[in-house]
Amino acid sequence: MKNIIILIPEGAVLASIADPRYMFNAANEFLANTGRKPLFNVVLAAAKKDIVLSEGSVTIHADMIIDEIKKSDLVIIPALGRDTAAGIELNKNLIPWIVQQYKNGSEIASLCIGAFLFAATGLLKGKQCSTHWLYSSQFRQMFPDVKLADDKIVTDQNGLYSSGGASSYWNLLLYLVEKYTDREIAVMAAKFFLLDIGRTNQSSFIIFRGQKDHNDNEVKKAQEYIELNFKDKITVDELCDLFGIGRRTFERRFKKATNNTIVEYIQRVKIEAAKKELESGRKTINEVMYDTGYTDTKAFRDVFKKIAGLSPIDYRNKYNKAL
Repeated sequence: MKNIIILIPEGAVLASIADPRYMFNAANEFLANTGRKPLFNVVLAAAKKDIVLSEGSVTIHADMIIDEIKKSDLVIIPALGRDTAAGIELNKNLIPWIVQQYKNGSEIASLCIGAFLFAATGLLKGKQCSTHWLYSSQFRQMFPDVKLADDKIVTDQNGLYSSGGASSYWNLLLYLVEKYTDREIAVMAAKFFLLDIGRTNQSSFIIFRGQKDHNDNEVKKAQEYIELNFKDKITVDELCDLFGIGRRTFERRFKKATNNTIVEYIQRVKIEAAKKELESGRKTINEVMYDTGYTDTKAFRDVFKKIAGLSPIDYRNKYNKAL
C-alpha cells in the first residue's frame, strides 16, 4: 500500500484537500474494477485534530495527527489562502515535519499556491517549481533560490512535485496516479474526471500585466513606454538612448527588475495585446499581427505559441465566444 498523506494546513483551500482524496480513492476503485487490489491508503493529517477552514464555515476532522504518522509515501500540501506569507507563518510547525518525511523517503507534492509553504521548507532550493501564474512575481521575490517554472502545470524533480494554478492540480494528481499505477488507470481517471491527460502548461491562461512591483523608476518608465508604443518597432538601443543609460547596464537592471530581458518584455506586451484582440474581435490573424507590430507571419506565430502555449488560430478558437 502507498500511504498518501494529505495535509490540512491552517487557512488551506478546502477543494484542494477534498479533491486529492477523491482522486486516490477513485483510483482504488478503478484498480478493483480491473481485478487488482487497492493501492492507496489515503489519510488526512494535521497538527491538531480539528482545523477550521473557509472563514469558520467548515471544520475538518483529521484522520491522524502528524506526529502519529510512522510512514508516508507521498505528502500532499494543499493550496493556501491568498495571503501566502500569513499562511506560511500559520503553518510553520508543519515545515520540519515535511522535511523529515522527505528525509525518510517520502515524496512531496504541492498544489497551486501550496508551493509557497513547500518552498519555505528549503527542499526546493535550486530546483524547479510551479505555482499559480498570478503569484509568480511574489514567489520569485520570496524564494529567489527556487527556479520558478510558472508556465508549467507539473514539475517533477527527485520526488518533489508541484502543480500550476487553480484546477490544474488535477493534472498533477493524474500524473501521480499514473506514476504509481499505470497508463490504464490514469486513462480511466482522466475519463472519469473529464481531464485532459495531455495538458502540460498553463501558458494560455496567463494574463500578462507587466512586472512593476520593483523600485527601479527608469525601468518602470521604460515598461510604460513599451506598453504605450508596442505597435512600433522598438529597439533596445532606442530605449537606452531615450533614458540615457548604457546598454549593458540597462539590460542588467531591466532583467533584475522584471525577470524578462527587454526583448522578451516587448514580445510579451505585443502578444498580450494580440491575445485580447483574438479573444474579443473579428479580425483575421494577419490583421491582428499587423496591429501588434509584426510583419512576418512565421515570426508572429512562433513568438505567440512560445508565450501563449497555443498557435494564434488555436487560441482564437478556444477563447473567442463570437466564433
